[in-house]
Amino acid sequence: MSYRSTNVCTLLLTALTAGMLATPAVCQTAEFGPAPLPSAPEPSTSATVVPTFALSSFDVSELPAGTFDEDSDSDQAVSSSQEHGGLVHRSVKRILQDQKGIYLAPFKPQNFKWDALVLAGTAGFLVADRHIEGALPNTRQQMWQDMSNVAIGGLSATLAGVWLYGIKTEHRHARETGELELETLVNTFVVYAPMQFIAARQRPGEGNGHGDFLKHPMINTSFPGGHAMFTWAMATVVAHEYSQPWVRALTYGAAFTVTLSRFMAHDHWASDMWTGTALGLAIGTYTFHAHCDPELSDSCKRHLGRIMKLKHKARLEDTPLGAWPNAKPEEAYESGRPISH
Repeated sequence: MSYRSTNVCTLLLTALTAGMLATPAVCQTAEFGPAPLPSAPEPSTSATVVPTFALSSFDVSELPAGTFDEDSDSDQAVSSSQEHGGLVHRSVKRILQDQKGIYLAPFKPQNFKWDALVLAGTAGFLVADRHIEGALPNTRQQMWQDMSNVAIGGLSATLAGVWLYGIKTEHRHARETGELELETLVNTFVVYAPMQFIAARQRPGEGNGHGDFLKHPMINTSFPGGHAMFTWAMATVVAHEYSQPWVRALTYGAAFTVTLSRFMAHDHWASDMWTGTALGLAIGTYTFHAHCDPELSDSCKRHLGRIMKLKHKARLEDTPLGAWPNAKPEEAYESGRPISH
């Protein structure tokens, strides 16, 4: 073979080999290669409007008047209802505590002397009631009743005015006086009503005229004397709140006038008025001492001082120091013990 024939064969083999290698490459590109990416869009020359969102400022003052009144009134109503319920609950609880103290007071040793005085006086008047009633004049009964009404009306109006003055001007002492007066009247009524119902005593001139007990069909009976009981209770609170002599003279004078005039008008027996007076004084004194403010009245301050002195003495007697002559409480000594000389 010549040199020329050899070159031709080489060229043909090279071309055949390139064709064989190119065919799989073309097939791979068409079937397995990634899809061609789409061409990017041409930028538009026209302006595109993009929507915008703006939040305007919010001002509560621009809302119509009364928008929130309904919610506000509802909250206030709930608060007022809760406060009212709490006040009623506290008032009832306080009255019940007062009643417990009033009914237990006669059984305390320091009150035994007053118990004996009241019981002895009641027993004596019960024995002498018919004789005393028979000795009273039967004239001017209307005058005595009018005198009683004027005295109790004037005392009640004065105390109501003091209370209103205390509320309006925020005068603490006057307001306390009115509040304690109201509480005293409630305490007095709670004691008075069952006693009237249980005693059921006939008034002078009713039934056989003997003032029998357990015979009156109504609650407005003779024993104890209601007018005396209520007026002495009110007068006692005022006399303790304002301990000036002229105040005591006026208040106790009004209570005495009511008691005497109701007795002279033949509305009650002597024992009724005695018991009513004693109960009024006791209830008024207890209510005042239980709830008074020592910063407002001298009487309350003195009472609190006596209570503290008694507690102080009792505490001293319960300690070993109580047996020492002229012993002082432990806190009065730096070492906590008395110094012997």
